[in-house]
Amino acid sequence: MSDSYRVAILGATGAVGTELLELLESRNFPVAELKLLASPRSAGRTLQFLGEDLPVEAVGDRSFDNVDVVLASAGGSTSKAWASKAVDAGAVVIDNSSAFRLDPGVPLVVPEVNPEAAATHQGIIANPNCTTILLAVAVWPLHQVQPVKRIVAATYQSASGAGARAMEEVKTHTSAILRGEDPKPGIFPYTLAFNLFPHNSPMTDLGYCEEELKMLNETRKIFGAPDLRVTATCVRVPVLRAHSEAINLEFEQPFPVAKAKEVLVNAPGVKLVENWQTNYFPMPIEASGRDEVLVGRIRQDISHPCGLELWLSGDQIRKGAALNAIQIAELLVERHLLKPTTPAFSK
Repeated sequence: MSDSYRVAILGATGAVGTELLELLESRNFPVAELKLLASPRSAGRTLQFLGEDLPVEAVGDRSFDNVDVVLASAGGSTSKAWASKAVDAGAVVIDNSSAFRLDPGVPLVVPEVNPEAAATHQGIIANPNCTTILLAVAVWPLHQVQPVKRIVAATYQSASGAGARAMEEVKTHTSAILRGEDPKPGIFPYTLAFNLFPHNSPMTDLGYCEEELKMLNETRKIFGAPDLRVTATCVRVPVLRAHSEAINLEFEQPFPVAKAKEVLVNAPGVKLVENWQTNYFPMPIEASGRDEVLVGRIRQDISHPCGLELWLSGDQIRKGAALNAIQIAELLVERHLLKPTTPAFSK
């Protein structure tokens, strides 16, 4: 009988939580038992897994007893409140919030980039920010061939990054505007339908919002390059799902476009998408629901002999969040870093 594991999803009813549930099933993760945890207001709901209705429980002090791995996606404050309790109960926590990403004792992992970091965990592994994950998957293969000196990123971030309620707000606001109404913002500070604005995370004294600084600091940590020069401008756009990014890379020496394409065609987690004759390049509508990061429009930066430009789109809920967490869990299984439980989940 193959090894299997007792899994808990913290934040099971959110956009990422429900995606985690679907991915556990579709990727055949070896689940012995599955526990769905959320806030008290969601307790009593049921969600389906392998054809069975499972109850959603309010998270509490005994929620992590007899759990091997916790997939947490319920926000930073919730993770700070419960992660240590899960670890004390013997579980490994894969956390999708920003709570532990820059903690020097917590590995920040993108499996296509730094899988070896997962082995250094002390009970918690952090899932990077969505925009950082997408950038890392696309840029790391090039960085391996020739180290990147500087990264300049502009992001075009969908409503999904703010959760299921934000996605619904864009839908309802779009309908309201088409009816000639003037909808009032709720989740976002401004109406996102037919609009865009700089990312709504808190502004810092540096003039960068927190989302922009996440890209800078997290990319440095994942790449193991504390002096890497990174700058970003993050923007919310009226797209439901999947983020896009325009990325400018500076190298020590020229990086031929043909070589960059060859590298990316063979890179894990990447799909090259470009047709120059038809101006067909990655689009969020095509990245939605896909596991790969779509990369294209790779071209020489005509303002710098050692510069490359590229464009990408990736599903924020999948590779930018839930899928990366599941891949980390699979990595732990593959490298025997989780203590197994048997038998496997059955109806």
